[in-house]
Amino acid sequence: MTTARGSRLLHDVALRILSRHLRESGCTDVVVMKDVMSDAQGIDISFVRNGQRVKAKVKADSYAGTDPEKIADRQLLYYRQSTSSYGLEALADTFSRQPGWVQRSLADELMYYRLAIAQTEDEVAALMDEPDEVFFSELAVESDDLRVIPMRALQAWFSTAGERFAPRPVLTDGRSAWYRIVPESELEADVPGIVRVGSVFARLRA
Repeated sequence: MTTARGSRLLHDVALRILSRHLRESGCTDVVVMKDVMSDAQGIDISFVRNGQRVKAKVKADSYAGTDPEKIADRQLLYYRQSTSSYGLEALADTFSRQPGWVQRSLADELMYYRLAIAQTEDEVAALMDEPDEVFFSELAVESDDLRVIPMRALQAWFSTAGERFAPRPVLTDGRSAWYRIVPESELEADVPGIVRVGSVFARLRA
């Protein structure tokens, strides 16, 4: 039974969606990484694409909603107002001072996945225990958007530009982290090689 809640549950939902997306896009040997070492290295998923092994960090972001009534409904935890910005973890733990994944990740790519889900946390958790045919047919993803960002280019840019952007405290898996909120237009103008994949969920549901 799924016990994850909050940001961890949204992360697990994103991993399930994106791992299927990768398989249906022609990637092979797709492996979701859940061991302690992979978490420490900032790697969530690995796969083979065009004969090469790729390691990726997945960041799920629920700030993708556009319906005012659903945005105002506090029971819809994963339906927040779209901000057209990126949330990048600069400090993973306020107490230990561990650097955030944007600095320490050994992944090749960041899969930044925005999705707005018009269901309660309990409803989403229940669907995670269902087989794929139920999960993909009943999960109420109203909008989603995937951007793939080269991690080395992002890290090089963030090392010099990150301090320019407003920090925000975020409670993640019981620890207090700090994120930098970066306008989409600025990051995408300065970091080369970003791929706008767009919506993927509707194609998986079909």
